[in-house]
Amino acid sequence: MLSYQHAYHAGNPADLHKHIVLCELLRLLTEKDRGISYIETHAGRALYDLTSAEAQKTGEATEGIRRLTMKPDTPYARALAEVRAMHGDSAYAGSPLLASQLLRSQDRIVLMELHPAENAALKENMRGGWAEIHKRDGYEGLMAIAPPSPRKGLVLIDPAYEVKTEYDEVANFIPKLMKKWPEASILLWYPILAARRHDAMADALSSLPHIRHEVSFTLKGGKGMTGSGLILINPPWQSEAAFDASLAQSEHILEKC
Repeated sequence: MLSYQHAYHAGNPADLHKHIVLCELLRLLTEKDRGISYIETHAGRALYDLTSAEAQKTGEATEGIRRLTMKPDTPYARALAEVRAMHGDSAYAGSPLLASQLLRSQDRIVLMELHPAENAALKENMRGGWAEIHKRDGYEGLMAIAPPSPRKGLVLIDPAYEVKTEYDEVANFIPKLMKKWPEASILLWYPILAARRHDAMADALSSLPHIRHEVSFTLKGGKGMTGSGLILINPPWQSEAAFDASLAQSEHILEKC
C-alpha cells in the first residue's frame, strides 16, 4: 500500500475535478472570520513538476491541466498562480499547497502522509508554512486528533485505492469519524473504474447527509480510470455550487455522469 506515487498522475482530469471543488469549498468555509481546521489523510508531496520523468511517462497532465483554460477570477486559478509564481510554470500544486494559499493565519492545516519518500518531500515542499505534518496512517492519525480545534473544518480523504479493501475501510471509517467529530465536512474522492467497486462504498455512506458528484473524461484512450467521483459528507450550506464550478471551469475536459 506504499507503492503509489502521485507524480505519475498529477494534473490529470481527476485532479482538476477534485482540486477545483476543494478550492471552492475552502472559499466558502473561509467567508466568515472564525478559523477552520483543514485535514488530509493522504497528502502526497504537495508539489509536482509536469516536466518530470514521471509526469512525462504517463502524459496524463496533457489530458487535464495542459488543456485547461484558466478562469483567473476563481479560487483554483488564483491558488495555482501563486504556486507557479514561486516554483515556475511547470509546477502543479497538490491539495496541500492549494489549501495553504487559500487558508488564513487563524486556520489550522494538518497533513498525514505515511509513504517515507512522499512524507519527506511534503515536509520540504511545505517548508516555511504553518502546516502540521505527520508520518502516520491517515485514518489513525485523524481519529486520534478528532475533534480538533477549531472544530469547524474540512477533511479531504484521497486514498490510492491500491487494494480492494480500501473501499470498505473508507466506508467503515467515515461514520466513526462523524460520530466523534460531528462538525466536520468530509470530501471523499474515488476513481471510477470498470469494476465499479465505489458503488458499494457510496451506498454504505448514503444514509449520511451528503452530495455525490461524478464526472467522466477521456484518459489514455479510455483504459483504466474513466471518471472521478466526490462525496461530500455533511455539506456546508450552499456547497452545491462548488460542484457546478468544477464543470464550468473545466469545459471540454469533464462531463457530468
